[in-house]
Amino acid sequence: MTTTYLRQAKAADLPAIMQIIAEAKAYLKQQKVDQWQHGYPEQNDMATDVAAGLNYVMLRDGVIVGTASLLQGIDDNYKVIEQGSWLGAADQTYTSIHRIAVAAGYRGQHLSETLITNLLTLSVQLGYTDVRIDTHPENVGMQHVIKQNGFDYRGIIYMHEPKEPRYAYQLQLND
Repeated sequence: MTTTYLRQAKAADLPAIMQIIAEAKAYLKQQKVDQWQHGYPEQNDMATDVAAGLNYVMLRDGVIVGTASLLQGIDDNYKVIEQGSWLGAADQTYTSIHRIAVAAGYRGQHLSETLITNLLTLSVQLGYTDVRIDTHPENVGMQHVIKQNGFDYRGIIYMHEPKEPRYAYQLQLND
């Protein structure tokens, strides 16, 4: 029997998290997707998330096989959306899923879907029913995972400087 679960990341998990991020960057490069190819996310980004209690790791039989950060409140990157709109009030708080990645040796096992499902459960436990996520327009694999988890495309948002377009998705849960 395989045991898979999610827990809040610890500082000691940072090397495993960064290995997974490095593998994801290499995979995106191999797929010719220009996401995460200019440094971000760097160790400092992930360490900040871990220290703030925002990063989670997914374990399978005791091995860290995935990572994601779950932000709460209002994400500055999501304040402006083009070619669409968010559902709900402009000042509505929500969770947003960022920096999601699965270890190279565990691809193809639908663990990204499992990771997102766990983050949805956590969002509800934290009191949020609105969940948002984004991905690069060329990251077709992640777009599929996002849609498989019930998210709807809402428009285009921009990340970082220089402005990089991202497809934005939203899922409203019943509590």
